[in-house]
Amino acid sequence: MVIEEITNTDNILEVENLKKYFPVKSGFFRRLVGELKAVDDVSFELRRGETLALVGESGCGKTTTARCIVKAVNPTSGTVKFKNQSGETVNITDLQGQALRALRRNIQMIFQDPFSSLNPRMNVFDIVSEPLTNFRIGDRSDREERVVQLLDLVGLRPEFMRRFPHAFSGGQRQRIGIARALAGNPELVIADEPVSALDVSVQAQILNLMSDLQQELSLTYLFVSHDLSVVKIFSNRVAVMYVGKIVEIADTDELFSNPEHPYTEALLYSVPKTDPRQRTEWEPLAGEVANPLNPPSGCYFHPRCPYATEICKTETPPLIETSPGHWTSCHRSEELTLRGV
Repeated sequence: MVIEEITNTDNILEVENLKKYFPVKSGFFRRLVGELKAVDDVSFELRRGETLALVGESGCGKTTTARCIVKAVNPTSGTVKFKNQSGETVNITDLQGQALRALRRNIQMIFQDPFSSLNPRMNVFDIVSEPLTNFRIGDRSDREERVVQLLDLVGLRPEFMRRFPHAFSGGQRQRIGIARALAGNPELVIADEPVSALDVSVQAQILNLMSDLQQELSLTYLFVSHDLSVVKIFSNRVAVMYVGKIVEIADTDELFSNPEHPYTEALLYSVPKTDPRQRTEWEPLAGEVANPLNPPSGCYFHPRCPYATEICKTETPPLIETSPGHWTSCHRSEELTLRGV
């Protein structure tokens, strides 16, 4: 296990220059013909106790970034530094074997589909207690007591322990998934679109549950989502991704009221309005999302950007801090006045 230094004592996670390129092969001999840049030089910090939302269109690399952080997918390059409550900091990308296994007790995931993420052949007790078994926590009686506590914590009755996933609704299945994620007392929970497969009324219940658990258990969330209406009420900060790159990071209220990247502006205006009397003159973006297998030169967003100039076509804009806590990757961020909501 390699001990490294985190630059900010309040940070639980620091991701630096993270890349994940998937090889693309073709032909009878399966020769390498290219690389799909799913995550392309991503850097951000996650403060202890906060909720950072990672947002963007489908296919922008949000989930791959999350999976690289827990090393469910091996990153191509970059570093992911995690600092636990005892003050020990490790570079996750260097961990292997037992060291990685031990770290995963501190970092757990909640998955998008609450049905496919639960083994249909295991009952609730086996599902929720599986992390306890894997990490060798307690004996069977201790585990049964812990499962009862976890089910009560997520709003399920103890007698549900012997039932199987098919007997539950979508919201109840997600509660089981949350209980499983919390079994080992993690410090960081990565929630990969945890409410996108649920009805709107159930979404609110799960979000309220996650918020209560964050306060009660001092959890830190990395919240992956494409639903900006959910992100606005649930997150403290937002990081916007486009074709594998982060283009803007800011506090939630700041980003929604004062976006500095044209893609963020387009995302905000794509959210459906609940009041039919609210009209907007905003026109949908032209063109298609850039191909991560063959991205354009310069700024990846420039073929669709209504504000693009020649420099946007040739030079990649760096992610810079344009104001305290507000980071933007746009050549024209200081001269444009974009519309928020």
